[in-house]
Amino acid sequence: MNDPLIRSTDDVLCLLDRLLQDRAGGWWDGFFADRARPCPFFVDVPDENLAEAFDNGTLKAGRVLELGSGHGRNAVFMARRGCTVDAVDFSATALDWAREQATAAGVAVNFICRSIFELDIAPGTYDLVYDCGCFHHVPPHRRPDYLRLLKRALRPGGAFGLVCFRPEGGSGLSDLAVYEQRRMGGGQGYTEEQLRQIFSPDFDVAMLRPMRETAPAGRLFGKDFLWAAWMTRRIASDGAPGV
Repeated sequence: MNDPLIRSTDDVLCLLDRLLQDRAGGWWDGFFADRARPCPFFVDVPDENLAEAFDNGTLKAGRVLELGSGHGRNAVFMARRGCTVDAVDFSATALDWAREQATAAGVAVNFICRSIFELDIAPGTYDLVYDCGCFHHVPPHRRPDYLRLLKRALRPGGAFGLVCFRPEGGSGLSDLAVYEQRRMGGGQGYTEEQLRQIFSPDFDVAMLRPMRETAPAGRLFGKDFLWAAWMTRRIASDGAPGV
């Protein structure tokens, strides 16, 4: 392959994408193909923080975008709670599994096989964006794109739910080390301060705590090496969406 000629910021981003280990849809197809794999989140129950938010009335039925939906356990739960759910993942194998889950549960979910960065979303479409396990696989140079996606997708005042690695759960790689080693590892871990720095310019952080560890084979999923966060899309003082 010829060396790319850098002519724009997009060219730089694409070059950085090429530098890192390929973890596109094909890699994740192989990951999800073995359903017996000893993977903590290969369960059929929702995140404990997500169930808590619906149970205590913090969240109500609305239109939801789930980023990196995997095999559909949270998407199915939210559909059962009356939400209209668009669930996005770029692994076709994961979404085949997810469709089986939705059919077995008797709910309708719109599963979309695509990179989250290829979505065409009208501004303010969703009441809730939920992400369990996608953000910590987003390379550092794509974080601004991720934030732009959130701000575009959510209505002003809309909710954003995030589950991602704490430092002890992640790869241990800093942003610099990601490019020095040309890999993300199993996903980056974040400190509380780092998450607040990333999201606080555009979101009000309502809750940020370690996920509660749940019993194996229980009715909820929770691992204490993960963060559970709830945030609200900020509205500017003049009533317009924050920019």
